[in-house]
Amino acid sequence: MSSPAFRIGNGFDVHRWSDDPERELVLGGVRFPEARALAGHSDADAIAHAVIDAMLGAVGHGDIGSLFPDTDPALAGADSIVLLRTAAAQLANLGWSLVNADCTVVLDTPKIAPYRATMEENLTAAAGGPVTVKGKRTEGVGSLTEGVQCHASALMVMS
Repeated sequence: MSSPAFRIGNGFDVHRWSDDPERELVLGGVRFPEARALAGHSDADAIAHAVIDAMLGAVGHGDIGSLFPDTDPALAGADSIVLLRTAAAQLANLGWSLVNADCTVVLDTPKIAPYRATMEENLTAAAGGPVTVKGKRTEGVGSLTEGVQCHASALMVMS
């Protein structure tokens, strides 16, 4: 009897703030209509993107850009929770499932603590395993204030 194969992956995503008044900020599948949006080809959900990268990296299956290229016009404005669900399904077809993922999102505003539970529910449902989210402020560090960045780690298991 063989033991399950466990793999750890790290993900990172960053998006600049957008000046487009038509865009809406989306983080962890939660919309913030009053906040400044992020620039990106999809909805620019940095949290979902970092989780995708961590899951893909853990199993050696490329990165978000190889699976969902920003040159694909069909992905313009794509819902990143749908992209996460798609990536998780593709990995499940290869025999992999998420044990857990943990994310740290770096931004000053909006505050994500009131939305953390909803973000975690959205991400967990799409990823197929528990996903936790933590928010950290930039503390005024210059380059960190130009957008939002997210770091994620994922533990995957092959059954």
